[in-house]
Amino acid sequence: MEALLRLNAIAKSFGGVQALKGVSFELNAGEVHAIVGENGAGKSTLIKVITGAHQPDSGTLEIRGRAVAYNDPGVARALGIAAIYQQPALFPDLTVAENIGLRLERGSRWRIVRWRDRRRRAAELLNRVGARIAPEALVRELSMPQQQLVEIASALGADAKVLILDEPTASLSDREVENLFRVIRELRGQGVGMIYISHRLEELPRVADRVTVLRDGSYVGTRLMSEVNRAELIRLMVGRELSAVFPKIAVEPGKVVLETRNLSCRASGVRNVSLSVRAGEILGLAGLVGAGRTELARVLFGLTPADGGQVILNGKPVVVGSAAQAVGMGIAYVPEDRRRHGVILEMPVAANTTLAVLKKITSGGMLSFGREREIARSYVERLGTKTPSIDSAVGNLSGGNQQKVALARWLATGPSVIILDEPTQGVDVGAKAEIHRLMGELAQRGMAVMMISSELPEVLGMSDRIAVMHGGRVVATLDRADATQEKVLELALGHRPEGTVAA
Repeated sequence: MEALLRLNAIAKSFGGVQALKGVSFELNAGEVHAIVGENGAGKSTLIKVITGAHQPDSGTLEIRGRAVAYNDPGVARALGIAAIYQQPALFPDLTVAENIGLRLERGSRWRIVRWRDRRRRAAELLNRVGARIAPEALVRELSMPQQQLVEIASALGADAKVLILDEPTASLSDREVENLFRVIRELRGQGVGMIYISHRLEELPRVADRVTVLRDGSYVGTRLMSEVNRAELIRLMVGRELSAVFPKIAVEPGKVVLETRNLSCRASGVRNVSLSVRAGEILGLAGLVGAGRTELARVLFGLTPADGGQVILNGKPVVVGSAAQAVGMGIAYVPEDRRRHGVILEMPVAANTTLAVLKKITSGGMLSFGREREIARSYVERLGTKTPSIDSAVGNLSGGNQQKVALARWLATGPSVIILDEPTQGVDVGAKAEIHRLMGELAQRGMAVMMISSELPEVLGMSDRIAVMHGGRVVATLDRADATQEKVLELALGHRPEGTVAA
């Protein structure tokens, strides 16, 4: 099989930090080669070396057996290298055809634009990747997966033979993932070599031919995907066994802290939800995209108040009409999209940590910066947040550490119930294990924890009970001992396996 791309002993340092330590890598034509590793393993730096954004300190890069003496983004594009990132880099106010044309057309700024040819070329490329998108459509009107397909079409139009896919499924639904995988299979058949980077280890056997593991900037090894399982990958990535990723702590549950009885909200599609969560318990909320899990969390937190049913908190009926009321009652909510709703990226760790308790650290209209720093330091230490200082901008931290800052903000309110919506989404395996450990500690301290997760292994590994949602309802609640992936998935699809009891 022809080697499209070969890296030999690539090293790269930034100041005193060595990001890559003699990493070697090879990509063949018609191959999907996954690269996995924790945050800080060197994946992003390696990709930037391939795309010419970084120059290596030592080592060589070869394309089709020929050494590349100097690489930069322009050279990389000319060599047929293209990268598709998690957030597509398109002009939102231009059409699809205009975006593709800007990437492919060459000439001076005064050249004549042949609009019919531009639209025809865009239509041909979109058809090649199976995208049912009109060339005249504005990019801002497209969904995230549609924008990804536009970028892939552009890359193919530039005759890309090496395609880098960086966390391509992070924000996609199951149906959209299936379509992306179909496109990948077709590109593989056309001889395109693809580098696939993802934290979702469970999807790699379906899409990758080989997998290379990086750890702390070093090359650990390359395996055929068919010869390695998830547990082995985790051990190679972090030096821990799979059981360490779900460190479930046995806790004797206490009294019911939060209960809902036929809770409904027409505006969000939540219908007659009845469930309960006890002190010291982790209640997992499972279901497919659109099942109503996040919508239920928003109702419980007062963001879209209920219009039917009851919420009972510590044995007393309450009305949660706003987020401020929820916080005052001891309910906390860490939302799914941490970068938009969980933290303010431009603000430092200290300010982010105390945003929900400003009243407690303000006197006479003056903020106590000393108290702010004291609270922030205590949570950095308690949660093991890795940050240069509490004055560092949260946007400079890894995804896992951003999530810890988001968690710290709500723990500072002293809640009795905490709702965690996709708490480990987009973080690496090591950070997942740390967040799972923190969840167990919260339960040990008597907090009632509700966890929404789309990852069935996480739901099964961390939950004491699992409430499965479908169509805005809780269709069944399973004890940990009775739950299996097959049973949860059947319920999430609207089927009822034998032996299950309705919620």
